[in-house]
Amino acid sequence: MRLREPRATALIFSSGKMCITGVKSAHNATLATKKFAYIIERVGFKPQEFMDFKVQNMVGTTDLGFPLRLEGLVYAHSTFASYEPELFPGLIYRLVSPRVVFLIFVSGKIVITGAKNENDLSQAFTKLYPVLVEYRKNQVGSLPGMPSTLPNAAATLSDGASSKGNDSRREMADV
Repeated sequence: MRLREPRATALIFSSGKMCITGVKSAHNATLATKKFAYIIERVGFKPQEFMDFKVQNMVGTTDLGFPLRLEGLVYAHSTFASYEPELFPGLIYRLVSPRVVFLIFVSGKIVITGAKNENDLSQAFTKLYPVLVEYRKNQVGSLPGMPSTLPNAAATLSDGASSKGNDSRREMADV
């Protein structure tokens, strides 16, 4: 069952338990719970007066704004991190306290999951951020269609040699 306001989805089980996903805050989760209970009551079922409501999992996302060297991070923090790029493109970092899991991607995008409240999310990110800054990529190669920022690339492309290899590189730089 879905709600438009607050935007939420509920899985309702025959046992009477309900799992609500997709809300942006704990307040919206309680509001959605009350609305779902009202809808169930209108259909003909009698919901319990006292609802045992608790947040099981919170997920947060962020973008660091800079790319990361995941290989270096997993090498230095092998007890907490695992990285298998052939299986999954992100590094999995399990923080002990607060008990959360980070999915860290080369692009600098991060997903934090497993927190019980918003304070755990912010505390975990504050704890790991200095470590992530250590593994910031210093030089990033140019993107296709963007001019290269490497000093040797301009000299290589403008040397005037007439071999086919240099012509194809010159054409790539013009694109």
